[in-house]
Amino acid sequence: MNGTVLDFEKPLVELERQIEDMRNFAVTENFEALTEEIRRLERKAERLRREIYSNLTRWQRVQIARHLQRPHTLDYIELMMSEFFELSGDRAFKDDKAVVAGLARLDGEPLMVIGHQKGRNTKENLMRNWGMANPDGYRKALRMMKLAEKFRMPVLSLIDTPGAYPGQGAEERGQAEAIARNIFEMGRLRVPIVVVIIGEGASGGALGIGVGDRILMMENAWYSVINPERCSTILWKEKDKAAARTPDCAEALQLIAPDLLRLGVIDRIIPEPVGGAHRDYQASANALKACVVEVFNELRDIPPQALIDARLEKFGQMGVFEEISDE
Repeated sequence: MNGTVLDFEKPLVELERQIEDMRNFAVTENFEALTEEIRRLERKAERLRREIYSNLTRWQRVQIARHLQRPHTLDYIELMMSEFFELSGDRAFKDDKAVVAGLARLDGEPLMVIGHQKGRNTKENLMRNWGMANPDGYRKALRMMKLAEKFRMPVLSLIDTPGAYPGQGAEERGQAEAIARNIFEMGRLRVPIVVVIIGEGASGGALGIGVGDRILMMENAWYSVINPERCSTILWKEKDKAAARTPDCAEALQLIAPDLLRLGVIDRIIPEPVGGAHRDYQASANALKACVVEVFNELRDIPPQALIDARLEKFGQMGVFEEISDE
């Protein structure tokens, strides 16, 4: 277990540390009498682990999605793919490090992979802007999608962002237009697109690379028009009251994978190891890879226009609306 411990995990972490201390002592002192006690505590830890993680609230899942050690886009690329060749720049302003993109092979098949990239410490997050893309990042992503379309390669999009960057420079360079352009162009891209929410999926920052033929979601990810803290601040305004009501907002937003599957926003949930993807990178990558390969195989032989028609119909059916006649 790494150094980041969430509040609801503390009883389990303390028990795991106790087990680890007993193991070290038993090895150092050659004290075999502790073996049975260690086994008993391991069984207790397993029961506690399953009890905690099978009854998570929505707010607790949001916290897991934000875990500092959770695998990011580059981790999944390394564990799932081969021959990754990163491509950079939007050919207009700069290379946005909050978005990574490039060519790779998945199970031997070529594809274009695009995703948000966070850091794990202050230096990395300053470089990656905490996974919050500027318009340059969305324009880079669109350039790569068009390249994939030209060479008839499928696109894999991995979403993990607290939102598009709201700074003045981003707005001056057309943040809203860049996101809207991506949504429009992804809707009519003539190759298969699979989207996976691997961590945080907030607002237009997620939608900027979030239109696809299939939308998948990791078990402990979240996806919503607004994050719970911002929602609470808008509703209650006072800092202390807003902080206290944040978990209530997470419940009301229905932003976790089972909610979104029920609402028809996503198509499939990808299971994570007990405790979250950060506890076992390889197992998480294996589950993600198996699901993505299966979905791409389903989409491979569908004609381009049929893909586009089904994609537009899929998103057109989301939500509820009513047309009112002028008569």
